[in-house]
Amino acid sequence: MRDAGVSGQAGDAEQAVDATHDARASTAEPATPTLPRRTVGVLAGCVTALPGLLYLVLAGVLLGPLLLWPRTRGRAVATFAAGARRLAAVERRRRSLFFADRFPDHHADHRTARFPHGEAPGGEAPDGEVPDERIVRYLAARTGAGLLTGVVVALLCVGAVLAALLVVGLARGRLGWLDLAGQCVLGGVLLFLDVQGLRWLDTADARLARACFGPSERDLLRRRIDELAASRAAVLRAVDTERRRIERDLHDGVQQRLVALAMLLGRARREGTPERSGRLLHQAHQESQEVLRELREVAWRVYPTALDDLGLREALASVTERSGLPVRTDFQLSRPLPASVETAAYFLVSECVTNAAKHAAATGVLVSVRQEEALLLVRVQDDGVGGADPAGSGLTGLRSRVGALDGRLHLHSPSGGPTIVTAELPCA
Repeated sequence: MRDAGVSGQAGDAEQAVDATHDARASTAEPATPTLPRRTVGVLAGCVTALPGLLYLVLAGVLLGPLLLWPRTRGRAVATFAAGARRLAAVERRRRSLFFADRFPDHHADHRTARFPHGEAPGGEAPDGEVPDERIVRYLAARTGAGLLTGVVVALLCVGAVLAALLVVGLARGRLGWLDLAGQCVLGGVLLFLDVQGLRWLDTADARLARACFGPSERDLLRRRIDELAASRAAVLRAVDTERRRIERDLHDGVQQRLVALAMLLGRARREGTPERSGRLLHQAHQESQEVLRELREVAWRVYPTALDDLGLREALASVTERSGLPVRTDFQLSRPLPASVETAAYFLVSECVTNAAKHAAATGVLVSVRQEEALLLVRVQDDGVGGADPAGSGLTGLRSRVGALDGRLHLHSPSGGPTIVTAELPCA
């Protein structure tokens, strides 16, 4: 593929590295669960703490002697951890169902690459699985937190019953106003402490789940730094590639035509007869028109002004008009897009259409641009021979441009076709 896939304003991509990485993280967050749903989740946590307590007590009593003997300690630990893992899986499903938490299935792949021959620091299993020790610690802490939450909920229910009795006594005239004021102050303080205790326990429950099932803050920070470093490196490569492409287009195209134009004008000036001089001037005029056309092409590949003047729809329409293939476009946008997203979408479509005509022997192209919530989905399909190389310079450039916006690029190009290129671009 041609290097035009990385053409355009590299400065926009560089700004997008800092401005749009948070967009995708924010759009990937699940919707906040409602209060009734969270309340049911808290009550369910109180119930699931009871099997945890029963398991810890019974398994500890039964496997305790085996844990003391070195020859049976390993098997006993594995058996104890297997049961704890099943109970932890129940807690994980509870957090996902009632609190909309999302935990990765494998969050230690990057550590596996760094520590392929054994345990990673901190006891992280090299295969990406949560270690047994962490599972057991989580179950013990979660069981204690769940039981304490049950006690707080029970106190809250007792307080509600006492408040009802207080209202009944007031209605029957058995309670004076001074006693009522004292009871209200005491009840309000206890209610405040009860609610704050529930909030703290709910926060502790969420932190325990994240510490066990999700990557740690250090892992997230390291992953974030790696992504930013890779995106910045891709931007620098795109800038260098773009500069080389512009220099090559100017040297091999525009410069050669300007030399030919200068030679024609020189010959026309030296000719003695007006007839031959007129023919040379006519050729020079045609050559000047070609020079202007190539200059427009170079400027268009650097950055199409139609994006700023007319928007993405009209810019894509110009791509279809200049293409040698029939191009059908399905364009569905609900709101304006950021300039960096429009630029990436334009060059993605332009590169794919160009390669479908030059390399895929296609007879038609279907372009779909639509907006789904906070994502712009761009899909380009051609009916060519397929077999596109994912490591080619054009697709690599497109992947760098999309990655700089914290987006994703997918390629499906089996031998015999069709070739489908799909990009997901955050636009929030």
